[in-house]
Formats: sequence, structure tokens, C-alpha cells
Amino acid sequence: MADEVIAGRYRLLEPLGRGAMSSVWLAQDDELERRVAVKMLAQSADRDRFEREARAVAALSHPNICSLYDYGEADGRPYMVLEYLPNGSLEERLKDGPLPDQETTRLAAEMAAGLAHAHERGLVHRDLKPANVLFDAEDRAKIADFGIARMGGSGTLTEAGTVLGTASYISPEQASGRPAGPASDVYSFGVILFRMLTGRLPFVSTNAMELVRMHRDDPPPSVADFRADAPARLESLVAAALAKDPADRPADGGALLRELRGAGGDATVMLAPRALPSASDATQVLRPSRRLRRKREYWLVPLVVLLLAAGIAVALLTTNGGGSAETTSPLTGLSLPTVATAGSTKPTTTTPSTTAKTTTAPTTTAPTTTHRVTTAPAPPPTTSTALPTTTVAPPTTTTVPPTTTAPPPTTDTTPTTTAAITTGP
Repeated sequence: MADEVIAGRYRLLEPLGRGAMSSVWLAQDDELERRVAVKMLAQSADRDRFEREARAVAALSHPNICSLYDYGEADGRPYMVLEYLPNGSLEERLKDGPLPDQETTRLAAEMAAGLAHAHERGLVHRDLKPANVLFDAEDRAKIADFGIARMGGSGTLTEAGTVLGTASYISPEQASGRPAGPASDVYSFGVILFRMLTGRLPFVSTNAMELVRMHRDDPPPSVADFRADAPARLESLVAAALAKDPADRPADGGALLRELRGAGGDATVMLAPRALPSASDATQVLRPSRRLRRKREYWLVPLVVLLLAAGIAVALLTTNGGGSAETTSPLTGLSLPTVATAGSTKPTTTTPSTTAKTTTAPTTTAPTTTHRVTTAPAPPPTTSTALPTTTVAPPTTTTVPPTTTAPPPTTDTTPTTTAAITTGP
């Protein structure tokens, strides 16, 4: 049958495996010029089952599941064209005993990822075993179900032993004749993981029916019974997957994957537990720019007050040092005191004055007398100091040069008396 061309494009090169249901061939796709695996249904096999398998695999697309390229019929025989996986099977790798823990962990995660994808889409493998876990050119594990007893032409079991091999991975519910669900694949996964860790199967017998009974009735051994230094997480996952009751196992491939990955959050804690910020630190890290803006806003208030105070001070200094601002009419209701002249022998008496209505009288010209005037420091803003002839609006102070000619005051006050100012209504 070698060199036979299927569907005008798939040239058969050599057999990869053969069973009661089908045969698998390495073939060359002449149109796309690539190697493929062609699975052909046996003459006496169930055509409906073969077609259902093709449709189920066609619905899957995942890096850890063997891809289906084509489906058809040639000379009355249905066929599938599948991805060719050249790096052998997991069965071949387990011939020499257990695998290194790092490789076991990687392969377990890849198988679990493939199962999770299939289970999410309602597909149950029902015959998961190392012979159906193949490797591509990049050494990536891919789940395949060719429905044959052996893969790759390198199996060590006979046809009778093929039943033994399948029975070695059967779930308790399948052994009892009950339907297989996702938890059935989880059980088979647990058997494979047990073998990868210990190099042996949990149940061993030369009788296939006895193996089926053991999986159905006998409690499985612990990984620690054969290997004390096995990784604790993998050991506990095997124990959970091999539970007799499907409800006590991880529910499906997704649950297996979460267990293998540490249920998500553990990995983050393990990477840098002390580097994680507290709640308050997290807020500071998340919103630094807003905090900086707030700090700048807090400094604006005293800055504005300082600028206002500086402006007022400059205004006061400019007013006080720029000369007198003389007014020609006194403020209504404001009575100003006189400043005592130097050399006066009368004692200075301070008497309160009552503000009265200002009466304007004709100005009387008196002889001019020159006096030296001593200017006292300016009182607080509430008190105004002025010469007899000058009315100053608070807080302006009039500075008089040393020699000043002052006309007589226009208000009736005693020249030597300084009176407190009372502002009327």
C-alpha cells in the first residue's frame, strides 16, 4: 500500500500504527509539500464513530492537541489527515523509568491544558494513555486519539498487551460500565502522572480483567510508597486524581491546570512576597501625580498671602516716603489736634475732645512766627497726627520739613493741647 495516493494528493510513505479500527500512515501532502499523518478506517469498523471522531477533533484547536487538516473518503474508505508529530510518544519516554521532576511538571501542565480545551468544548477523550501523548518537532506534548493499539511502530506490547495497556489507565466508572465524563480523563491523567513520578503503574497485573477490577475496587497506593522525595504538589495531585468517586477528583482539565499552576495567586506570592506594597503604599504608587498636585496646591495659599502682604507693604512704603498728600478740605466730623511747639513752658495737658459740627469762619491773618517743629513717631493706624494746617486721611502721615510757616488753625482749639480723636457718625 506504500506509494498509494489518497484523494490525489496524499502519498502514503510508511505505516505508523495499526489496530482493529484503523491504520495510520506517514504521508506526503503533494499540494502543500509537507508531511502529514493519514488515518484510514478499517473495512469492518464503525463508520459513524469514525465520522464523529473527525468532527470532534475538527472542533478543537489548541497547541497541546493534535490538529485535523482534512477529512474525506477514497475508494469507499473514510480517512482523516492529521498533524504529523515526529518526536515519538510518552510511552517511549517512560520505558526507562521515571522522568525528571522538571520535565514531569512541564508535560503534566501541557496535557492538562489540552484536556481543559477539550473539556470546555464538551469532548471527553475516554482513552488517555502515554501512547496517545505525542511530541511535535519542538518537543511539545500533544494529545492524540488515533483509535489504534500502538503508535509510532515502536510499542513493546503485543495485541493482547494492548488491552492490558488500555486497562491500566481505565477509570473506576468506566470499569463499572458507567458513562465517562471529564473526571474520567482526570483519573487517567492521575495514572500517567503516577507513572512519570515513580516509573511504574499504581496497579499491576497480567490479567486485563483483574486490572479493571483493581481500578474499580482497590484503593490506589501513594506516590510516597515508592518515592519519598517526590514534589509534594504533584504527589497530592495524584492522590486527588485517583479518587474512586469522580466527585472527589478535580472536576476537569481546567481544575488540573489550576492545581499545577498553584491556583493563580500563589505564584505571585512566591515571586516576591516582601516586594508587595501595603494598601496605603499601593495608593501612593498608583496616584503619584495627584498627590504632587495637591502638595503644590497647599503651598499656593501661603504664597498668595505672602505676595499680598508684600504688596501692601510696598504700597505703604511708597506712600510714606513719597511726600505729603495734602488735602484742601478736612474730613467731615473729624477734629484734628494741634502739635505742641518746642520751647513751651506750659505743661502739656491731654483732654478729651468732643466732636462737634465744624463751623467755617473767615480766615484771619496773623503775624508769621517761625518755630522749630519736632515730629513725633506716627501713632497706630487708628490715630492720625497732623499739623494745624494739614488734614491727613488715615493711614497717611504728613512729614513737615524742619522750618515750616503755619497759618493759624481754622478750628477753635487750644494751641498747646493735644486731644484724642473721636470719630463721629
